[in-house]
Amino acid sequence: MTAPSEPEIPQETPQLKLLRRMVMALTAVMIGGVLVTFALIVIRLSDRTPTLPDQVELPDGARAVAVTIGSNWFAVVTEDERILIFDKTTGKLRQTVTTD
Repeated sequence: MTAPSEPEIPQETPQLKLLRRMVMALTAVMIGGVLVTFALIVIRLSDRTPTLPDQVELPDGARAVAVTIGSNWFAVVTEDERILIFDKTTGKLRQTVTTD
């Protein structure tokens, strides 16, 4: 009786090696792109401080929580639950609204 021969392992062709390397490179680039995109989103969303226009000066002790810009006005919501409405051109306080 003859001993069973081992199954022949097919040899890898140069084209298959190139394809495998290209797939690995594409995978690495995609993972890097996802990580960079995630990092940029986190960096962009981490700065939650509203920016006020230069001409708007808040009353003493008031701290901005949100800012809304209209066609000719700025509305600033403060920590003490007031809405301060400023004129867009002059920067002067037009109206103060107190919320409940």
